[in-house]
Amino acid sequence: MDATIKYIGKINSVLKTIEDCPLQGNENAPDAEVIIYPEFIEGIKDIKPGAEILLLTWLHAADSSVIKCYPRNNVDAPVVGVFSTRSPARPNPIGIHPVTVIDLSADGVIKVAGLEVLDQTPVIDIKPVLR
Repeated sequence: MDATIKYIGKINSVLKTIEDCPLQGNENAPDAEVIIYPEFIEGIKDIKPGAEILLLTWLHAADSSVIKCYPRNNVDAPVVGVFSTRSPARPNPIGIHPVTVIDLSADGVIKVAGLEVLDQTPVIDIKPVLR
């Protein structure tokens, strides 16, 4: 069985290199824009400012051959299996980012707080945070 991922948008961010990116969004990540492609804009019409959402991204610059890594890039720690970490480097580099919506425009731009991904990162899905 083959899977296909459809990109629904991309990220506009001041983060231009992997070295610029914090490890997590709550570690001083900047605000960013989620640009939704025109054919998917109807899907975001009920998202409101203040909403907490989960952005799922395809971490296109990550190394997808990684199976073991140092947690949080700490080379003094023992190497662990990648699936016990939040490392972006993994066989399927899917990022999960809890963010708060700051603003939303009619043309499909969602401004969010604290997003730690590279500029131009593809967006693969958006889900509400349910408590």
